Amino acid sequence: MSYDWRNAVVGPSVSVKDALEKLDREALRIVLVCDDSMTLLGVVTDGDIRRALLKGIGLECDVHKIMNPSPTTITNNTSRKDAVALMQSKSILATPILEEGKLIGLETLQQAKSRKQYSNPVFIMAGGFGTRLRPLTDDTPKPMLKVGERPILETLILNFIKAGFSKFYISTHYLPHVIRNYFGDGSKWGVNITYVHEETPLGTGGALGLLPDDTPEHPLIMVNGDVLTNVDFERVLDFHVQNAALATMCVREYDYQIPYGVIVGDGERIISMEEKPIQRFFVNAGIYVINPEVFKTVDKNRHIDMPTLLQKYLDANKEVLMFPIHEYWLDIGRMDDFERAQADIKGLSFE
Repeated sequence: MSYDWRNAVVGPSVSVKDALEKLDREALRIVLVCDDSMTLLGVVTDGDIRRALLKGIGLECDVHKIMNPSPTTITNNTSRKDAVALMQSKSILATPILEEGKLIGLETLQQAKSRKQYSNPVFIMAGGFGTRLRPLTDDTPKPMLKVGERPILETLILNFIKAGFSKFYISTHYLPHVIRNYFGDGSKWGVNITYVHEETPLGTGGALGLLPDDTPEHPLIMVNGDVLTNVDFERVLDFHVQNAALATMCVREYDYQIPYGVIVGDGERIISMEEKPIQRFFVNAGIYVINPEVFKTVDKNRHIDMPTLLQKYLDANKEVLMFPIHEYWLDIGRMDDFERAQADIKGLSFE
């Protein structure tokens, strides 16, 4: 049996018999009908085939005549929790994953409900001073400030634990004892925590050079310790692995409205006018997945920021990809961010 969703893809002109054979051969309980550009046209389940046979439609008929042309779908940013709830509410066993109408994957109820365990290391940067949040950070590292009932860093770690990660590395610099005394070796949470300490600040990428030699040689998830988010880290890692990336950066869409009318001209002649246009950009969300050949080559005690580190690989035409995130995300850098987080946490599910 195969669990690769690509093996369940068929063209609209294949026969119902061929589709039935795929249902029997694959373990996904669904056939995905697509055109040559991987636009999803519909899906076929064993129920669809049974109903077609009862209507007298023969096995040699084209599959597009019996498919469901309006199936339930999700996007790459739908959390596993929401995917499970959707499939259970619709009484379906699988749902296609789409991006701009194109098929990019398949989520099955069985896979979504199963608790995966990942051996990938998680590296959390928690050494910043948090100067813009003083006096709150005079005696407390910024990641240890409480949002709701627990520190930001604990909420972040709990999200990773929920997703099946258990091997954590935390980079410290400012007031490291506060973090160490709270989390210890992680046994209270059933995980393993190893600390690396920056004697001097090494930038957003420099602490990678302090990771111990026995760090698992799997893609590493790196995240800033002052980020409050319910990003599905499993999907980020899956995207990285499936696309054979060297490094993946999570990005957020950022909109900026120009407060004036913008004029485009050619010499003295006006070509066009647009009143208060909105510019859209992708910005760095402070979440990365990087392969061992990246994090194991950072020199010890070298100061370097992640954009600078990744630029070297971009210049060499390596696979450095971006993963747009649409879930809740807040970089708690200023006092108004901290106050917003206190209000937001009440309506978010981080349990």
